[in-house]
Amino acid sequence: MQFIDLRKAELGAGFTVGRALPTRERRLIGAWCFLDHLGPVELRGNIGMHVEAHPHTCLQTFTWMMEGEILHRDSLGSDQIVRPGEVNLMTAGRGIAHTEDSLQGERLHAAQLWIALPHEHADIEPAFEHYAELPRWSRNNIEFTLLVGEFEGQRAPTRVYTPLVGLDFHAPEAGRVMLPLRPGFEYGLLPLQGSASINNVDISDGQFVYLEPGGETLDVSFSAGARCLLVGGEPFPGTISMWWNFVAHSREYINQAYHDWQSGSGRFPNVPGATTRLDSPRPAWLPAEP
Repeated sequence: MQFIDLRKAELGAGFTVGRALPTRERRLIGAWCFLDHLGPVELRGNIGMHVEAHPHTCLQTFTWMMEGEILHRDSLGSDQIVRPGEVNLMTAGRGIAHTEDSLQGERLHAAQLWIALPHEHADIEPAFEHYAELPRWSRNNIEFTLLVGEFEGQRAPTRVYTPLVGLDFHAPEAGRVMLPLRPGFEYGLLPLQGSASINNVDISDGQFVYLEPGGETLDVSFSAGARCLLVGGEPFPGTISMWWNFVAHSREYINQAYHDWQSGSGRFPNVPGATTRLDSPRPAWLPAEP
């Protein structure tokens, strides 16, 4: 069991998120390679999430909404608001660009994740899917929502390319739950609201817990009104490279994606309605330009 401190990252003026993955201590949990916790935050004045057009490769972006609304637009022409209890899933494959904007409202609370595509699917055609209906059930006054994979006889409709699980659970009252685990999976647990302990060890505020493969059950205790996110998967086959918003199975692939984005290549078409594009920082391993 490994306790990892979230680091702070900014997604626009005044809008800070807690980043659980990747960190120096842990790059991947299964194919999950990125996890941001957004909020809960009051949207006042200029505070909000506004991310200009930017590219992705060889991954899926995954947005789970708990409060508020986010508008997704992409270079396929998708234009979709994700609302509480819903998931937006964008498959970048060989390349896609998109924008994200929080909509007017009082609060925003979401988790945004990336899923690395395995080598045999890394270059598939881009796609976008919206899931308004997900498996939901109650046990011992705890509300469960299955976001990805299979759990307790339920199966989520979300399309992924490696064995994964994603589970949100919350309860109005303090309690305790024993969660069944798959021994072949590694897992991460992130308290999204309130406080929690795992196997009788408290999770400090702003921490994320990693669990190596081999476990069969997980003992979670939580405060009244607490909410947690459990993610897991089979250890990812091979390694990945990450730079800015690019994921790939080699640095050479990222080099080409970087040049394609910066040059305005047709590999990354324009996002309808977007007026600006983010510049990619130059990969650190490339020699300096003359």
